[in-house]
Parts: sequence; C-alpha cells; structure tokens
Amino acid sequence: QVQLVESGGGSVQAGGSLRLSCAASGATYKLRYMAWFRQAPGKEREGVAAIYNSGSISHYADSVKGRFTISRDNAKNTLNLQMDRLKPEDTAMYYCAAKSTGLRWLSPDEYNDWGQGTQVTVSS
Repeated sequence: QVQLVESGGGSVQAGGSLRLSCAASGATYKLRYMAWFRQAPGKEREGVAAIYNSGSISHYADSVKGRFTISRDNAKNTLNLQMDRLKPEDTAMYYCAAKSTGLRWLSPDEYNDWGQGTQVTVSS
C-alpha cells in the first residue's frame, strides 16, 4: 500500500506560478511511474505530466508543455510539479498518482494509488 499526500495548491492570478508537491510513504518500491492528473468540475480526469523512476523520462499533456515541469526526489520520496504561466483553464483539483507498470503514461486507468488532491484556482 502506498500513501500519497499532495500539497501546494491555492489561488493565483493568470500568469502566476504554483508548485505542487506529493509526499509518498508505505510501499515506495511501487513508485516506478508517478504522475499528476487533474479534474475540473464536470470534466473527466486528465493526465498532466508523468515521470519515470530515474527521472530521465517524462511526458506532458500538450496543454501544459512548456509551462509545467515535473520532477521527483527519490531520496525523499517526493514528486513535484512546477506550474508557470498559469491560465484560468488550469483550474482543477490536482492529484498525485503512482503505478509500478504499464505503458500508457497519462492514462488514469493504469494508476493504482492516488492522493486526495489539492485544489488549484487560476483567476483571470
């Protein structure tokens, strides 16, 4: 069992920045792939960014490429998401997730362990 706890959400004006963090504990050997997802009211959960264990491979949704940066610190079992040049359409609940296998990096169906989420609100 993996426990994931997100932090760092909040309210910011368009063009601003936020940094999300996710602290992992428990069966951390399962943290081969980690990712950030988001879900806005009335919309499906979508993948934002994912990163492999070594940190050498990452994938991003087209909507956030060039603005968001995912990183991980395996020594501290933490996952981060630096979000710059935020837009109102980035407003959503953001979730940290982890899985040990699978090829679809940004598909929520493949992730087994989830945090409770942290709210990000971007005003225009």
